[in-house]
Amino acid sequence: MTEEAPEAERFLALVAAAQEGDPALSPIQAAIMVAADLGIARDSRTFARVLGIEHALALRELNDLAEMAGYLTISKRDPRTLRTFYQPVEDGS
Repeated sequence: MTEEAPEAERFLALVAAAQEGDPALSPIQAAIMVAADLGIARDSRTFARVLGIEHALALRELNDLAEMAGYLTISKRDPRTLRTFYQPVEDGS
């Protein structure tokens, strides 16, 4: 077993826990939140690349998630590439 496998298992367990905590989250939305919390990805292009999904799908899920209160805030958008930077909402905000 590679060292990467336990990290992947941990990531997937955290995604499942996030979805259990809020069943309204899609698997990709939960993964966006976990990736941001762990510092794996805080922009849409990096998230899409790391997870091996299309950037357009990541953007759609990210935009839907941004409309849900209390999860994340959009900090910057690149109008040319559509790369969107985000950060988790701090507890108590």
